[in-house]
Amino acid sequence: MATSVASAESMGSLNSDLFYDILRRLDGATLASAACACEAFCSISKEEKLWENVCSSMWPSTNRDDVKSLISSIGGFKKFYADCFPLIVNKEVPEFLWNEYLEYPEELTEAEYYGDMDEFEIVAPSDFVSIVDIRYKDKTICSKVLWGIPNANGFPRWFYSCPFRIDLFTYSTRDDEHAGEVTLSVSDGLPPITCMEKERKDGKLWQELRDGIRLSWIVVNTKIKQAANLSSWSSLGGQRHWPTDKDFVLRFGSVLPAKDILSCQAVECILLLKFRVIYTEEGGVATTLKLTEVSMQLGDMEGAHVDGRNSLLVLKEALSCNRSKNYNEALESCQLYSKVQSELREEKMRNESRLDRLYILGGIMTCITVCFYLW
Repeated sequence: MATSVASAESMGSLNSDLFYDILRRLDGATLASAACACEAFCSISKEEKLWENVCSSMWPSTNRDDVKSLISSIGGFKKFYADCFPLIVNKEVPEFLWNEYLEYPEELTEAEYYGDMDEFEIVAPSDFVSIVDIRYKDKTICSKVLWGIPNANGFPRWFYSCPFRIDLFTYSTRDDEHAGEVTLSVSDGLPPITCMEKERKDGKLWQELRDGIRLSWIVVNTKIKQAANLSSWSSLGGQRHWPTDKDFVLRFGSVLPAKDILSCQAVECILLLKFRVIYTEEGGVATTLKLTEVSMQLGDMEGAHVDGRNSLLVLKEALSCNRSKNYNEALESCQLYSKVQSELREEKMRNESRLDRLYILGGIMTCITVCFYLW
């Protein structure tokens, strides 16, 4: 007991500047825990500059002056971290009921199809800001901020009715050999490969890329002053060698609620990264990867892309949904969604197979009938 009292008295005699110097070296989770340790830490941990340092180290995009102003306008860096560090968790994924998917929607009028413009003034494409950061291990390889949704404001009717998609890289940037190029090489920690044939067998490069890449895609709504990270901390899967043997596609994302928006009640936020293998001859073959695509889409339970009209409503709803710091909980919700989606796809294939057999049987019976009458 005497030792504890002495320790407390010793801490109380320390200068607050020393406490500040200690706390500014902590990450966000540790800083939040330290704030609960004692009154001195609790008081100092309220300093916005500490949380600004935490956010800038985790999301380099927040170092920009325009982003700093944005974060200050929606409640400050401490609130921003609390909103964007936890992952979105949606445990209300509906169970698979095939009968619910047999009901076809009634034909919509033109006004209903395009939507009432006045209704969507409260959810406009210009209200959303995307703050995107991509890391490979401890190195930031890409940071970008998109104000609004590209190509949406000039053609609202087209945007509301077409599949929703955000491309972080413009086509002009991707077509250029040098402008905006983001690459990874052996010097960054990638394993060297001598040929793609060997990579197809052992998959070392694919595994290293899948385990090492981290994507953060934060969406901020400037009107309602809310933010959320729509990505997962690590990759949820991907494809090797698609569409060519030199392409790697990584998939991130989350399951977003759409209870009062779409009949499927939940949609998947699909975040895709595509890397292409480039070879350079320097005393052998070294591995170099070029980031060629970063995109966001929303997909419903049947795999169809959600249109822009409903996507804006889903994104707005996602900014206030449940979140958790436990990655396993977020992963479970994604796995549950994939399970229900697979069951729906399998049942759809079985029904299509039954219809095919009926058509074939009907064709055979028709042929037999015609031959009988001709005979």
